[in-house]
Amino acid sequence: MSAVAVWEASRPATTAQQVLESLRYGLVSGMLRPGQRVTQEDIALRLGVSVAPVREALRVLEQEGQLVYQPRRGYFVTELRIEDLEEIYALRRVLEERLARLALPELDDETLTRVRAAARECEVADESGDVAQQLAANRRFHFALLECAEQPHTMRMIRLLWDSTESYRASYYNSPAERRRAAKAHKRIIAAATARDADRLVAELDAHRDRALAVLRDILAPA
Repeated sequence: MSAVAVWEASRPATTAQQVLESLRYGLVSGMLRPGQRVTQEDIALRLGVSVAPVREALRVLEQEGQLVYQPRRGYFVTELRIEDLEEIYALRRVLEERLARLALPELDDETLTRVRAAARECEVADESGDVAQQLAANRRFHFALLECAEQPHTMRMIRLLWDSTESYRASYYNSPAERRRAAKAHKRIIAAATARDADRLVAELDAHRDRALAVLRDILAPA
C-alpha cells in the first residue's frame, strides 16, 4: 500500500481534521521521522486539499511541539536530544503521579472497563502489527485512568508532554519485544488500580515510563 493510500485510510469529516489526523498518523507510523522536512505543498498534493488547511494543521502540531518552524526553510519534525526526553519524562513522572493518586478514589467499574478494553486493543494491534493503532490504544489506556482525577489543567499539560514525544514513542513501539513488555506492564497497572493500591500503581506507572525512556535513550545514543 502506498504512503498516500495509508494516509487516506481513515479521513475525518472536515478538511482541517483530515489534514491534522493524517499528519498525526504520519508521525506515529514513522512515515514522518524526526528531522524530516514537511512541506505544505507536498502534503496538500498527497491529500488532495488546498494549502490553507495544511498550514492550519502544521501550526497546531508546532504548538504541540511535534514540529518546529525554521524561517525561510519551513517545518520539520521535531528532533529531541536525550536531555529533552529526560526533562519531558521527569515532568510526566511528577504530574502523572499526582493524577494517579487523585484518580484512584474516583475509579469506578465503568472506567476500569474502559482501561481494560484499551489494554486489549493494544494487544490486538500488536498481533496485527499496527503500531499506529497500538499507540492510540496505549494513549486511551493511560488517559482513561488519569482523567478520573478531574484535573483538566494538569491533564492538558500531560497531553502536551505526550504529544511532544509521539514520533519517538513510535520508535519504541516498533520493537515487538517492547510491545510485549508494555502489554505485561499494562496488566500490572490494571491489577494495582483494581486493588486500589496507590503506591503500587505509582510504582508500576513509573517502571513502565522508565522502561520507555531507557529504550529511547538507546535510540538517541550516538552511534
